Amino acid sequence: MKPGDQKEPDERLDERDENEALSPVPFAERSIVLVGLMGAGKTTVGRRLARRLDLAFVDTDAEIEQAAGETIPEIFERRGEATFRAGERRVIARLLGEGPRVLATGGGAFMDPLTRANIAARGISVWLKADLDVLMKRVGKRGDRPLLQTDDPRETMKRLMDQRYPVYAEADITIESLEGPHDAVVDEVMEKLTRFRAEHAAEANAGGRE
Repeated sequence: MKPGDQKEPDERLDERDENEALSPVPFAERSIVLVGLMGAGKTTVGRRLARRLDLAFVDTDAEIEQAAGETIPEIFERRGEATFRAGERRVIARLLGEGPRVLATGGGAFMDPLTRANIAARGISVWLKADLDVLMKRVGKRGDRPLLQTDDPRETMKRLMDQRYPVYAEADITIESLEGPHDAVVDEVMEKLTRFRAEHAAEANAGGRE
């Protein structure tokens, strides 16, 4: 983001959070929400998946930066992680309320209980699961990852995996994000998504006949 293009910081990023979860919508009207650690391929896979589904694609980190008028590293440095997480929670809730699309979320978003509840009500969550070597290879050349600005980024990533993978496992769909063509990952998402929707449509129809 160029300095001349920045908006004035959105002070709503610092407002108190809403604590009420979104109300559920039918599965056919839900967004596809990609979750997982940095380097899992959420943005790349998300863009291709959105084209396949003929839906808009939104990177929630980019939306947060636009709302704040600051980059994510700047938000972490100037306002702290707690402020960033609060803004992230509100941005994702807003996007989920605006109709179906494909969302790529930040690595910590799904860790927030209210965000998980909102995704469960308005989205279908897809965890892109990658191993440590794959993640480090993908993020190793980038310097815009605030949580990896440590003396031992690999150990930090491993700790994040230990903390977050049990929670990511609550996602509706799990996809192994391996080295190889991203289109192969998209193919698998499409296959599992079709099956997931069909299963829930069948459950809804069965419930309606009772």
